Amino acid sequence: MSDELASGYDLVIFDLDGVVYLIDKPIPGAAEAVERLRADGTPVAYATNNASRRAADVAALLTGMGVPAEPDEVLNSAGAAAAVLAQRFPAGSPVLVVGAEALRAEVREVGLTPVATFEDKPVAVVQGYGPEVGWQILAEAALSVRAGATWVATNTDRTLPSPRGPLPGNGSLVAVLRTALDREPDLVVGKPEPGLFTTAASLSNSERPLAVGDRLDTDIQGAVGAGMDSMLVLTGVSGPAELLAAPPERRPTFVSADLSGLFRPADEARLPLRATEAGGWRVDGSTLSGSGDPVTALRLLCGTVWDGVPLEELTADSPEATDLLKKWGL
Repeated sequence: MSDELASGYDLVIFDLDGVVYLIDKPIPGAAEAVERLRADGTPVAYATNNASRRAADVAALLTGMGVPAEPDEVLNSAGAAAAVLAQRFPAGSPVLVVGAEALRAEVREVGLTPVATFEDKPVAVVQGYGPEVGWQILAEAALSVRAGATWVATNTDRTLPSPRGPLPGNGSLVAVLRTALDREPDLVVGKPEPGLFTTAASLSNSERPLAVGDRLDTDIQGAVGAGMDSMLVLTGVSGPAELLAAPPERRPTFVSADLSGLFRPADEARLPLRATEAGGWRVDGSTLSGSGDPVTALRLLCGTVWDGVPLEELTADSPEATDLLKKWGL
């Protein structure tokens, strides 16, 4: 039997932004990774907090990038939020939508009526990411929630990745209403809530799924909450310093520079690596020395820091280690 990491799982659930693509450009190697999984007979699913595209649009976008995808393989927070609202309110009920047209379409498809003003007397406010969201619709939302409308957020990602660096995400827009209303949303649907993960596993009849993401506070925490193994890839938001500082509920099973880690031995990615030396690196107490693959050094330091050595006490004792810690902001 293959010792490839992916061979130990019967479903791989990918996050999208920062894992498969950045905004609208594929991350190198992503298409090849998905095709290789399919060739090996491993089902895939895509679970995203981004509420600005519908499942069919996401599948079309992926396919256009050379990443094979079907609409029923895509689970997003817009569809999940609309489904929750349809369970709570009668057909035709007015729902104020803060977000992109995709979110309005999801609300409409479940039989509810998207509205845009407080005067429409919405029974709920659903808030998802949309690049055109501005003060006016946020004001209508604030008035509606204050009047008693249920406030549902598709997700609370503070940022979203881009080729130019992290940009404000839906969580930043939710924070505007949180500040104005001095309260939290009544419900957050997307990750780190486990629903997208458990639904993906259920649809595939998966008994041993693996979640792959780039964010510790959503992808990895959601997988931990769902009782699933997870792999952090360092192509998006969360970097080495954040991983080292992660509390137990945000610690992945594996870490890899990119999706190629799916096809290497699991023991080359497993966290933490509790050893004094590996792959040319050595850890002596809080001191890193040697040289080699940066991910191996990261795994060694996770073992050290997660076992109690304070992050701020890490030091370097070789030029390569010095450069690495500096690059990580340590």
